[in-house]
Amino acid sequence: MSRPAALAAAAMQGDDARRNWLSRTVPPDLLLLVARLGIAAVFFQSGRTKVEGLLTIKPSTYDLFANEYALPLIPSDWAARMATGAEHLFPVLLVLGLFTRASALALLGMTTVIEVFVYPDAWPTHLSWAGLLLPLVVRGGGTWSLDRFRRGWR
Repeated sequence: MSRPAALAAAAMQGDDARRNWLSRTVPPDLLLLVARLGIAAVFFQSGRTKVEGLLTIKPSTYDLFANEYALPLIPSDWAARMATGAEHLFPVLLVLGLFTRASALALLGMTTVIEVFVYPDAWPTHLSWAGLLLPLVVRGGGTWSLDRFRRGWR
């Protein structure tokens, strides 16, 4: 083997060793927790902009859904209430790790509706949301979640 090839092989082995060390050091459950907290913050903050006080929907929220969002097949006042409720309920469930798969799937559905009907040019943002939600749909909340204890209650 030539000297450059040997150096490249040694560098690749070093990369593999670092990657293996990192995989052993960072538990997958930590990654799921970070995904849960990160995406929950995005949706919860969005929900908080739609209300005043605890859960009183602002008139501007109804206007937003009637004029800018204008979803097909559903009255705008229903859409405003459902979206605002979803942006409060599902993030809380994600933080707790309770019904994680269902909550992540609901928010992924909401993301899809936003992408298709409201802001189709915002796909990079929506793709980043989906990137956090999909592992939660597939893997669940992980060990550090109430889902783990809920499974034990059955």
